[in-house]
Amino acid sequence: MAATDSLIDRIVAELLEQGRAAAVQAATGDSSGTDPALVPVGVSNRHIHLSRQDMDALFGPGAVLTRKKASKQPGQYAAEETVILRGPKGEIGKVRVLGPLRKETQVEISKADGFVLGIHPPMRMSGELENTPGVEIVGPHGVVKTESGLIIAQRHIHMLPETAARLGLVNGEEVDVLAEGERGGVLHHVAIRTAEASTLELHIDVEEANGLGLKNDDRVRIVRA
Repeated sequence: MAATDSLIDRIVAELLEQGRAAAVQAATGDSSGTDPALVPVGVSNRHIHLSRQDMDALFGPGAVLTRKKASKQPGQYAAEETVILRGPKGEIGKVRVLGPLRKETQVEISKADGFVLGIHPPMRMSGELENTPGVEIVGPHGVVKTESGLIIAQRHIHMLPETAARLGLVNGEEVDVLAEGERGGVLHHVAIRTAEASTLELHIDVEEANGLGLKNDDRVRIVRA
């Protein structure tokens, strides 16, 4: 009987601990449990965010995006719609449109994509589009030539303000991130992006992921703040 009681006590203790970890995760957006310094990876391929005006020009007046797959970031999603990017040297097809629509059109590519297009955009945080090059965008209904908005996205970590506070971090601060494994290494200049509607996730592009042997949902660690 004593052995049975001991087993029951151990099971109850484990369930309570799991409940505490789930409560922390729900409160902080920390999908890795009780350690907010351990961050899931999200690998971002080239994509485009469209303004209402450019959506109409490319897909027809009043066109709406067709939701394909939800993003981990609340309210954001990959759409069924794709476009072609065209530059002085070449073009890239099947570039995914991400929703919802934005105030300004923004195109995010990798450094290698820039060589294909013959355009070499700067590395910027999302939304920082001043003094960036434009690109020709081809849709099924028409063509748009933007004056700006083409960037290489700076790697960054989305997190709740509460999670940042637990780590002693603030919005816009840069940290180092450690990736382990056969091709592991350290990523420098990783920006912190805090918002009330966010899920803990490191966003890197395909080149960065391949260089470190990372894939979606792998875990990396913030090692310096």
